[in-house]
Parts: sequence; C-alpha cells; structure tokens
Amino acid sequence: MSANAVSRILGLIIFAIIGWLIGTIWAGTAQLTAETLRIILPLSVVGGIIGALIAPWIILRPAGWLRRSVRELTLSQILAATIGLVIGLLIAALVSIPLSSLPYPFGNLLPTLAALILGYLGVTVMLLRQQDIFSLFRRRGAALHSNVALDAAGTEPQNDVVLLDTSVIIDGRIADIITTGFIRTPVWVPRFVLNELQHVADSSDTLRRNRGRRGLEMLNRMQKEAPVPVRIVDMEIEGARQVDAKLVQLARQLNCPIITNDYNLNRVAGLQGVVVLNVNELSNAVKAVVLPGETLTIRVIQEGKEAGQGVGYLDDGTMVVVENGRRYIDNEIEVAVTKVLQTNAGRMIFAAPVR
Repeated sequence: MSANAVSRILGLIIFAIIGWLIGTIWAGTAQLTAETLRIILPLSVVGGIIGALIAPWIILRPAGWLRRSVRELTLSQILAATIGLVIGLLIAALVSIPLSSLPYPFGNLLPTLAALILGYLGVTVMLLRQQDIFSLFRRRGAALHSNVALDAAGTEPQNDVVLLDTSVIIDGRIADIITTGFIRTPVWVPRFVLNELQHVADSSDTLRRNRGRRGLEMLNRMQKEAPVPVRIVDMEIEGARQVDAKLVQLARQLNCPIITNDYNLNRVAGLQGVVVLNVNELSNAVKAVVLPGETLTIRVIQEGKEAGQGVGYLDDGTMVVVENGRRYIDNEIEVAVTKVLQTNAGRMIFAAPVR
C-alpha cells in the first residue's frame, strides 16, 4: 500500500474521532442515544471525509521535511533532542495527573495538549543549550575521574563538522571539493557568515555585488548537490564584532576546523590553535609540478612590476613572470622555467624566453 493511501486512512480515522468528540461536546453527553447519534454521526462522517482529503498535505509533507531535517542533524543533536523529549514527556505525565481530574472535556484534552507543549519545549531547550549541558556533565566527569582531560575550552572535540568562511564560499572551489565527496563530515555555515555574504551581494559596487551573488549561488549549489549536509546554523558569538573573529571563536568553542582561502584568517586562526583547511594549500598540493629547466608555452598578456618583465598565466591560473618578456606582449612564446615560488597565497613561476 502506498504512503499516500496510508496517510488518507490515518487522516480518515483521526478526523472521524475528532468529529465524534466534537459531536459529544455539542450534544452535551457521551451517551449514545437516538438524539445524540443524529449529531455525532454526521460530524464523524464529515470529519473522516475532510481527514481523507487533507491527510497527504498534513502528514506526508511534514514527514518529508522531518526526514530531510534528521539527515542534517549531527549525532549529538539527535541525542540532545531525544533526551529533551523524554524529560518533557515525564514532566507532562506528572502534570496530567491533576489535569485529568478536571471536568469533561478539559480532563481529556488538556493532558494531551500538555504532552505536546512540554515535549516540544524539552526538545527545543536541549537543542539550544546542548553545548552548555553536555559541557557541564563533562566537567563533572572530569572531577570524578582525574584521568579524563578536557581541552582549554571545556568542550569535547567536534571533529564531525567543519565551518566555512565567506571568502571560500565566494571562491567557489569548495563546492567542487564537497560535491566530489572529499569532505565526509557535515558542513556548517554560521548565520553571521551568510549575513556578510548577503551584505556583499547587496553592495552598490558591481564587482563586490557579483562576488556576493556568486557566493550565494555556490552555497545553494552545495546544499542541493553535496553528499553531506550543508546547514545554516544560528550560532551567535558574544564579545566579537568582526566576522573572522566570530568564526575563530566559534571554531574554538566547537573545537572544529575552518575551511578558508583567506591568508590572514589562516594565520590568526592558527595562532589561536584552530585547525585551518586552506583551499589554496590543497590546490597547490594537487597541481602539476613544474621544475626549473622545463619549458612552457605561454602567452604574455601584460607588463610585470619590474622593468622589461612580461606576465602570463597557465590554464589553472598560475602566474608566470617572464624576464625580458615585455616585448612579447600579445604573443605566445616558449619559455624556460628558472624559479618556482610556492606560498600559502598561491604559486608563482619565473621564466625566461628560450633563445
């Protein structure tokens, strides 16, 4: 039987029961007599028909949303939500004892309503405060067992997530890296990073606006195509105003790495003990090695900074500085590599024309 048919049957049963309860309230009694059945039966039939018609929209769609949301949750979040639900239902069970003694129909409806509200509150509170609550238990465990060591931030390493910064999203190469499956952990984009991205996309400067829109497109692509969850997380950091400072502080609290291609952020995060995954370093690591003495065919497109220099680029964007290459601008020439400089900011090749 299809999920659509099952949902319609469930909707029919549930709404028929609701119609029955409304009928008993309307009739003023739950006793079945000829008079009460004239009220209860039509309401039950109407309720069942309505339930069968609208059930796919109120059951299947929320179920699909719930399935997608669970896929994006980390194990710690699922554990926190389960604990919060159990605590909320236990409190609801205690509260239902006095509520069930209330007159009909309050004695029947309020315990169920209390269970729904308290269960929701339990899940919400645990998800919002899971870091603080789990940290409290870890600190108590460390006091009882001296051989348990916690890190300086007082949190357990969260190696199951990585954070993205604004520059690496705009760069776009991270989308290819994630969609090819090299990153196997959930990817988090803090809300303040998304806000900065939107601010860049709304800039009056055309270049910045295009960069911001490209970043939003890359983020949308990752959310649709990535084999791992790419989530926007609402985590605000107090005491920091700049986005980079917030990102580093958040990474320290979660003890998780940052993916970036920003050289300055790389240095600052490294000084504070945060693991940084630099896309430029990855790009340099997988580039084809060019050694001094090898020859290349390069098109010189502009002047260099020094007198007489010409500049060209390889297909992957690597800059090639050609000594005495100014006179070859707008021409393809064969050059011999004389020196290769490789830094975190990229790779630069120095060459000379082949005589």
